[in-house]
Amino acid sequence: MIHAGDTIENPITGEQILFRTTSAETGGEAVVIECRVRPSGFVAKPHVHPVQTEQFEVLEGTLMFRLDGQELEAGPGDRVLVPPGRKHQFWNASADVARFRCEITPALTFEPLLETMFALACAGKTNGKGMPNPLRLAVIARAHFDTVRLPFPPAWMQRVGLLLGAPLGRLVGYRATYEGPAEARRPDVAHA
Repeated sequence: MIHAGDTIENPITGEQILFRTTSAETGGEAVVIECRVRPSGFVAKPHVHPVQTEQFEVLEGTLMFRLDGQELEAGPGDRVLVPPGRKHQFWNASADVARFRCEITPALTFEPLLETMFALACAGKTNGKGMPNPLRLAVIARAHFDTVRLPFPPAWMQRVGLLLGAPLGRLVGYRATYEGPAEARRPDVAHA
């Protein structure tokens, strides 16, 4: 379980996330994170949050966003609102570390999803884009379908694929959560 002050890192995507406010503290209303993204760092895939809103505020550096196919650059003080259902991704296209704050509402299963994906990356169980193998991904995606989806194919097609893929993934031993080594999550020292 994530606590305020915990930091998780993804060595593949170059993200380091500090949990400022957790879903437990807000009764599930929100999660507030602070993220550092190394140069050339990125979020793993373009994605959609069906019912969540993300409010990004860039604190330092420059982030590039792609929101419904349109690219925009955001620097210190800039805010980017991603309403539910909007295809989006971000990356650091600069030579410096970028840092942003993000509030995600409602929280849903955002924390355990990030914890699982980052722990898999730390354990070397993802590809060069930060994604686990298809069967493991099917198990995770089915458990977090209300939190995050791919922008394509349509949701109904994804559901059908997950109805087939997730049981196969569970059959070979994959679970919706992966904690990995304890050192993948630690109390924050870098952000304080």
